[in-house]
Amino acid sequence: MRHDYRPLLTPTPIKTLRPTQMTVGRREVEEKRRQWRARCLEEGPDFLGRHMIPVVLGPKGRPWLVDHHHLALALHEEGQEHVLTSVLADLSHLAAGEFLTLMDNRSWLHPFDAEGVRRDYAKLPRRIEDLRDDPYRSLAGAVLAAGGYAKSPAPFAEFLWADFFRRRIDAKRLEKDWEDAVLKAVHLARKHKAAHLPGWAGPHLG
Repeated sequence: MRHDYRPLLTPTPIKTLRPTQMTVGRREVEEKRRQWRARCLEEGPDFLGRHMIPVVLGPKGRPWLVDHHHLALALHEEGQEHVLTSVLADLSHLAAGEFLTLMDNRSWLHPFDAEGVRRDYAKLPRRIEDLRDDPYRSLAGAVLAAGGYAKSPAPFAEFLWADFFRRRIDAKRLEKDWEDAVLKAVHLARKHKAAHLPGWAGPHLG
């Protein structure tokens, strides 16, 4: 089994990428679409070269995304057909059940739906465009951008923050006043009750 990031020699069609999660934050996808539109004409190839997509090769050699789902979906919706990928591990020799179990145990899989409920592996979307919106994942991304917590290498760290906010901020408030919800979430992120989460940035002194 290989564990090094090894760039593939050819671009990979986005439509062949298999998601390892069920949701994305739609607001974050839209922001990445805006960023791509602002950069594509001037630095398109260079931008893609700096943002290689890490994958694990599964049964039949199919590439499974292990990060950058938001970017891949944004590029797909902007009409970009290929991305550069790097192979984290080649597990193509495994049967489907073994592969998914190993992916889960290595924290390369996050089979939780838009309500934060764990689902069967069979419910994972088969295409990048089938990813569902989880507004709390967008909230977690906004709080990170606002400095509410630090970027962490922990797998699916933003989803852990999303579930933390899901239990403390009402969905109606999130929908009605986004900016107010972000401010409240930043405040919550600095409290000791969030100290167990990856990237916690210390107590809020207000």
